[in-house]
Amino acid sequence: MSDHVCVSVAMATYNGEQYLEEQLDSILLNLSDQDEIVISDDGSTDKTIEIVQTYMCKDKRIRLIEGPRSGLIANFENAIRNTRGTYIFLSDQDDIWAENKVAKVLKCFQEHQCSCVVHNAQVIDENMQVTIPSFFAYRNSKAGIIHNLIKNSYIGCCMAFRRDLLDKILPIPKHINMHDQWIGLISDKFGKTVFLNEILFSYRRHSSNVSAMEHYPFKKMIEIRKNMFLELVKRK
Repeated sequence: MSDHVCVSVAMATYNGEQYLEEQLDSILLNLSDQDEIVISDDGSTDKTIEIVQTYMCKDKRIRLIEGPRSGLIANFENAIRNTRGTYIFLSDQDDIWAENKVAKVLKCFQEHQCSCVVHNAQVIDENMQVTIPSFFAYRNSKAGIIHNLIKNSYIGCCMAFRRDLLDKILPIPKHINMHDQWIGLISDKFGKTVFLNEILFSYRRHSSNVSAMEHYPFKKMIEIRKNMFLELVKRK
């Protein structure tokens, strides 16, 4: 691998053995020989580490690092901190990338000279059946601080951002609830976010992660928005 890395994929894992191989296969098909996947594992007790190590024996583009064991946001931050690429893509451990995802997103960066790209996705269930054909339509997705403070439409597994944004993103505040919303809002504040309305991803919702699409109680939602807004104002 050369010293120059164009694309880094920051992946956070924890007990992800069920779908991890399918996820890694779909990502690797998108990457050049100079790209990388940085996997931060947060103490998996299933076969996640074994699966990753098997892939590492065959593919030097994959790096495995120990997670901080302080929750999902801290695990993603650890992966992001260890990337080297000009463009950083976020990845969960159980989804499927379209074969042209990276190429389409990089083209969008070049055409719009933006700091962050969010592409559309379809939502699938455990049996690969489409349950939501367009995440953008489902969430009324678009850029903008006010819009995304009221109703967040930033979804990490559909996001990529330029390395230039890292000094604004990091450290991720301890008192916020969503790292992807934070990254999107930081891009809105300090750069430019583009929403690419192309389905480049199958977002798998299953029994272990389905709660992520449910709404919090009203009081909790207000607290989350307040914390996010205050941290955003403080970030210079």
